[in-house]
Amino acid sequence: MNKPVEGTGVRSFFSASQDREERWRELHRVAKGMAAGGQADKLRQEAQALLTQLGPLEELCGYPGARLMAQVSERLKEGDAKGLARLTQRISISLLSNSYRDDPEAWKSAEEDEDAHLPAILPPSIGRGQARKPYCEVLIVSPGEHSTWEPMREAIRKLRRDTDQFVVEPVVVGSFEDAVLAVLVNYNIQAVAMFDGFDYASKSALPDLRELVAAYLPKAAAARDGDLAMLLSRAVHAIRPELDVYLSTDRDIGKMAGADEAAGIRRVFFALEEMLELHLAILEGIAERYETPYFDNLKKYAQRPIGTFHALPIARGKSIFKSNWIRDMGEFYGANLFLAESSATTGGLDSLLEPTGNIKMAQDKAARAFGGDRTFLVTNGTSTSNKIIHMAVCRPGDIVLIDRDCHKSHHYGLVLAGAQPYYIDAFPLTQYSMYGSLAIKPIKDALLQLKAEGKLDKVRMLVLTNCTFDGHVANVERTMLECLAIKPDLIFLWDEAWFGFARFSPFLRRRTAMGATAKLRAMFKDPEYKKRFQESKGALPDPDKVRLRVYESDSVHKSMSSLRQGSIIVVADQDFHTVEASFKEAFFTHTSTSPNLQIIASLDVARRQMELEGYELVQRAIQLAVEMRRAINSHPLISKYFKAATPEEMIPAEYRKSGFSDYGQPGWNLAKLVGALDSDEFFLDPTRITLLCGDAGMDGSQFKALLSNEYDIQINKTSRNSVLVQININNTKSDLAHLIKALADISRAIDKRLAEGAEPAQAAFKARVKSLVEDVPDLPNFSRFHDAFRDNPKSKTAEGHMREAFYLAYDPAALEFIKLNSKEVDERLKNGPEMVSSKFVIPYPPGFPIMVPGQVITQETITFMRKLDVKEIHGYQAALGLELLKPSALAALNKSSSPAKKERER
Repeated sequence: MNKPVEGTGVRSFFSASQDREERWRELHRVAKGMAAGGQADKLRQEAQALLTQLGPLEELCGYPGARLMAQVSERLKEGDAKGLARLTQRISISLLSNSYRDDPEAWKSAEEDEDAHLPAILPPSIGRGQARKPYCEVLIVSPGEHSTWEPMREAIRKLRRDTDQFVVEPVVVGSFEDAVLAVLVNYNIQAVAMFDGFDYASKSALPDLRELVAAYLPKAAAARDGDLAMLLSRAVHAIRPELDVYLSTDRDIGKMAGADEAAGIRRVFFALEEMLELHLAILEGIAERYETPYFDNLKKYAQRPIGTFHALPIARGKSIFKSNWIRDMGEFYGANLFLAESSATTGGLDSLLEPTGNIKMAQDKAARAFGGDRTFLVTNGTSTSNKIIHMAVCRPGDIVLIDRDCHKSHHYGLVLAGAQPYYIDAFPLTQYSMYGSLAIKPIKDALLQLKAEGKLDKVRMLVLTNCTFDGHVANVERTMLECLAIKPDLIFLWDEAWFGFARFSPFLRRRTAMGATAKLRAMFKDPEYKKRFQESKGALPDPDKVRLRVYESDSVHKSMSSLRQGSIIVVADQDFHTVEASFKEAFFTHTSTSPNLQIIASLDVARRQMELEGYELVQRAIQLAVEMRRAINSHPLISKYFKAATPEEMIPAEYRKSGFSDYGQPGWNLAKLVGALDSDEFFLDPTRITLLCGDAGMDGSQFKALLSNEYDIQINKTSRNSVLVQININNTKSDLAHLIKALADISRAIDKRLAEGAEPAQAAFKARVKSLVEDVPDLPNFSRFHDAFRDNPKSKTAEGHMREAFYLAYDPAALEFIKLNSKEVDERLKNGPEMVSSKFVIPYPPGFPIMVPGQVITQETITFMRKLDVKEIHGYQAALGLELLKPSALAALNKSSSPAKKERER
C-alpha cells in the first residue's frame, strides 16, 4: 500500500529523512509487483504517487541526483517494470546503507557497465585501490532558472581535483524557503554557498514541508524588506551553527564584507569570478572541522620508531607482545593502543596541564563546537569537572544555591571549596520515587530572602542539573534571566553531563547553557532590550550591571563517541580573568599528571564527529526515541504491564503551561512544539525514557536484572517502579526491536503465569503491584543544618558550613552509631537530643543524598529509610547503624574558638 504523507507533527520533523528512505523502499516494492505482473494500472498509479511525493525532497539532496531521477521517471513512463525495479532497488539500498557516499556503482543505472567511466557524474572517490575520501554536499542557493542548475552542478563538479581531501557534491535550490528546508532535512550538507538575488518563496507546492521550516522563517516584513542573504545566513546558523556560509554578490563587496550582519558569513566573493576559490574555501572550512590536532599527532607518534626510557613499560607494547603470560592482552587490544601510549609530553603530544600545542588547539576547536569562549578537556569524568569548577570560583564561606538532588560530585565539591550549600528541593515525583527538577520560584524565593537579610553579596553561584537523570530539561534562558534580575553577578554552573548532545539539535539547543547564554548576550546588547528593562521596573536584569558568567560541564562519554571518563568544561564567563588563576590551581589539583592519552584523543574525535555529523546522529536518536515511546505505549500486550512515561506524567501541569503532554499529541505541529520549548518551565528530553514496570509486579532493580540476565539488555538507572531507557547516537532500529521483543516476551510470560495461577497467586501479584505503584513512601526533603554549623541559627535562610561537619567526622571520638530500627531513634526524634548526620547517605535508587554532613535527621527521613528495600546505600552500614555526630561534639564545637569558627564570625 502507498504510505500517505504524514502531517508535520513532532515525529515528522525528526523522521523526514527516514520517511524519504521508506518511500524509496515502498517504490521498489511497488515496482517489483509491477514486474511480477500484478495489477498494472493500480500499481502504476501508486508508483507515480510515490515518485510525486519524493520529487520535491530529491531536489534538496545530492543522491540519487537529477540524472538517476530522470531515469526512474523514464522507466515508469515507458512501463519498463523490471528496469524500474532494478534501479529503485539500487537507490533504496544505497540510501539505507549510505553506500552512495563511498561506492561509485550506486550512482550508475542498473544497465550501465560497472567499469563505465563517468567522472563528472560520480562523486564517490573510492574506487578500487583508492583511500577513502569523506563524501559531503554543498548547498548552492542560486537566483538562476531551474534550467541553469544542472550546468551549474557540472561546472562545480569539474573543479574537483585528485588532491581534494573531500568529495563535495553540489545541491542547487532557488529560494530562501527551499534552502532552509534543505538544511533541515539533508544531513549531508556541510556548507552553504549563496549567490545573491535568489527568491524568498519556494516554487514547489509543499504545504506540509513548508510547515517544517516555519519556525526558522523571518517575519513577513523582514522577508519582504530585508537582505535575504543575511537573513538566510542567520537562519542556517540557528539550525546548524557548525555550517560554513559563503556569499557571492555583485554589490559593494567591501562594504558588505565589513558589515555586522555579515559576521556569520565565512567569506564573501565578487560575482562568479572566483569559483575555484569558492571551492577551495569550502574544502578548507570542512577541513577545519575535520582536523583533530591531538588525534592526528598521536597517530603520527605511533608510527615513529620511538625509544622509550620513561616510566611506562606498556608503551610500544614490548612487555606485552613478548610475554609468555599476557600476550592475549595485546592480541585483544591490538598494537596501536600500545604504540600510542606514552608518558611524554614532547614529540608533539603536548601537556594537558599546560597545553601550548595540539591539546590547546583541540580545546579551541571544542570551544567553537560547543559554543563557549573556552573549553577544557578532562580525562577523569564530569565528577572531576564539577569539582574543578566549584574550587575555581567558590571561596570559603560563599553561599551556593544548589539542587539537593544533584550529582554527588557537587556536594563533595562544596566540601572541598568550603562554600556553604543552600539546599533547595526539586519538585517531587513521589509516585515514581524520584525528584523532578528545581523550579525557578524557590530559587528566587531563596535569593530574595538572602537579599532581605543582607547576605546577597555572599551568594556566589547557582548549581543546576540540566537535563536531570530522568530527562527534565530546564528553561535555561528564563532561569538565568530571572535570577540575574535579583543578583546581576550570579555565577551559573549547569551540569549537562547527560545533555551534551543537545548542542547539535536545533530543537534542544535553546535549552542548553551555551545556547541560552548566546541568546542572552545578544539580548543585553540590543537597544530594544534596554527599553524593555526600563519598562520592567526591575523585573529584568539591568544590561549595564549584569555580568554573564556561565559554566557548563559535559560528560562527552555519556552521549557522544568518547571513551569512558571523557569530559569537558565549557566556559562563557565575561569575568573569567578574575578566576583564571584559581581555575588553573583547581585544574592542577584534580587532574592527573599522567592523563590517559586515548581519552584525550577520543574527546578530539568526538568533537570532530559532532561538528560534521552530530546533527544527523542526534536527529536520528530523537526519532528512534519517539518511535520507541509510541511502540511501547500503543502495543496492546506490552502496555498492560509497561509504559513509557509521558511528559504529562513526568512534569506537573503548572510547569507545562503550553499544554504539551506527549510527542504524538494530536494537533501539535512543530511550530506549537517550539512554542512549548520556548515558554514552558520544564521540558522532557525525548531520549530519556522512564519505563514504568510496577504494573508487571517488578521493582526497577528486579526488572533491570531480568533484562540483563535473560535478554542481554543493559539498563542504567532504576527507581522503585521504573527503569531508565536511554537512547543515544549509538542506538539503532535493531536495538529498538530487541527491547520491544523482550518486553513482549516478558508480558506474554506474565499473562501465562496469571492465567495458569490459582487465586492466591493472582492476589499476590495484585498486592505486589499495589505496593510498588500505590504504597510508595514520601520523599524526604532537606531539613536543615544543625545550629553548630550555622552563622546565625535564627536566620530564615538555609545555608550551612557542611565542610566543618564533614571533617568533624574524621575524629572517631566525635561519632556515635544508632541502629536504624532501634527504639533509641524514635526516642531521640521525640525528645532529643537531635540526631545529626556525619556523612552523605545516598541510597541507590533514588541516587541522591537523603542525609548530608551536619544535617538534622527528621522523622520524614527515618520513615523513608525504613521503607527502603534497596541493596546499595552509600554512607550507611546496617550492621553499625546511622553514623551520627555526638551531641557533646556539637556542643564543644559551639564553644570552640577554632580557626574556621573565627573566620565565620569575622
